[in-house]
Amino acid sequence: MSDYIPKPEHKFTFGLWTVGNTGRDPFGSPVREAKSPVELVHLLAEVGAYGVNFHDDDLIPVDATPSERDRIVRQFKAALTETGLCVPMATTNLFGDPIFKDGAFTSNDPKVRAYALQKTMNAIDLGVELGAKVYVFWGGREGTETDASKNPISAIIRTREAMNFLCDYVLDRKYDLKFALEAKPNEPRSDIYNATAGHMLALIATLDHPEMVGVNPEVAHEHMAGLNFTHGVAQALEAGKLFHIDLNDQAFGRYDQDFRFGAVNLKSAFFLVKLLEDNGYNGSRHFDAHAYRTEDYEGVKDFARGCIRTYLILKEKAARFNADKEIQALLAEINADDGSMASFCGTYTSTKAAALKAQSFDRQAISQRGLGYERLDQLTIELLLGIR
Repeated sequence: MSDYIPKPEHKFTFGLWTVGNTGRDPFGSPVREAKSPVELVHLLAEVGAYGVNFHDDDLIPVDATPSERDRIVRQFKAALTETGLCVPMATTNLFGDPIFKDGAFTSNDPKVRAYALQKTMNAIDLGVELGAKVYVFWGGREGTETDASKNPISAIIRTREAMNFLCDYVLDRKYDLKFALEAKPNEPRSDIYNATAGHMLALIATLDHPEMVGVNPEVAHEHMAGLNFTHGVAQALEAGKLFHIDLNDQAFGRYDQDFRFGAVNLKSAFFLVKLLEDNGYNGSRHFDAHAYRTEDYEGVKDFARGCIRTYLILKEKAARFNADKEIQALLAEINADDGSMASFCGTYTSTKAAALKAQSFDRQAISQRGLGYERLDQLTIELLLGIR
C-alpha cells in the first residue's frame, strides 16, 4: 500500500470509539481487548491519521477523580506530542449512561436536562483544552418509542434552549469553537428527533446564534433512511453549514452498520468525494466507522488504512472525471445554453414576467431531445472500474 499516502492537508481523522471498538454487539461479547486512549493515538499515527476525536467518556471515565482526570489528560497530551496528531473535534456522550434512557436535552425530567448541560459544559472545556475547534452533538437518545410519552413541539423547544444555552456558554468563555449537529432517523431509539441533516438545518435557522452552528452529516445515518447522502451534503455546503462530516458506509434500510468507507456503495462514495473536493471542503474527513467483528488489531489497522486509501483513490478518480475529454464534452452538450432564455432568468421584474408569459415554447421538440444520461453514467462506471 505504498500509493495513496495520506498527508496532513487531507485531514483524515478517526474517533477513539472507532479504532477502539472491541467488536461487542447486542448478540455477542467483545472479540478484541480494550486499548487505552494513548495506545489508540499511537495506532492512528501508525496508519497515517491526521487527528483523533473523542467523546468525553472515551477519554475520561465518568466517575474519575480530579487527580485521575489530570493524569489521563497529561498522558493523552504527551501521546499527541509524540505522534504529531491533533484533536480537531470533540463531543459528549449523552446516550450511554442509564440517566439518558429517555433523552438528554429532550428528557421529560428537568434534572436530566440540567445534568446534560453540566456534562456538556465540562466536556466542552476538555475539548477546548485539547485543541478542538468543532464540537459535535449527536442526540442518540433524543427521541421516543411512543408519541404518547412526549410532546414533539416541547422536544424542539428544549433542544433549541439547550443549543442557545451552550452557544452562550462558549461565547462567555471566549472559546474558538463551533457546533455541528448530527442527525439520525432511528437506533437506538425507535424514532429520533431531527432525523436528517435537513431537519437540523431548519432548527439551526431558529437559534439565537445560527452563525455558530452547522451540521455533521453521516453517510450511514442518511442511508439507513434510504436517502441520497450526497444531496444532503450539497445542501449543507450550499448553506455554508458543513462544519464536519462522518464518513463510513451502510446498506440502505439496514441497522447502523458503520462499515469501512466505500465498502458498500462505491458509486455513492465517489460522488460524495467529488462533491467535497470540487467545492473546496476544508474540514476534517472523519471516519466514523468500525472494523468487522472478525478482525484483530492488525485487521483494525487494515480497516483504518482502507478508509484512507479508498478516499484518496476516489479523489483521484474525481480528478480524472473532471479531466476526461469525452465526459466533459458530453456534460457540455447536456448543459448547452444558446442564450435564448437569458432575458427571462435572474431577478424578477414585472416586465420580465410579462415577456415570459408571452413566450411560446415548442413542448414536443424540447421533450424529444435525448439527454445522454445513460452514456454519461456508463462512462462514469467505466472510469470507476479502471478502464478509462
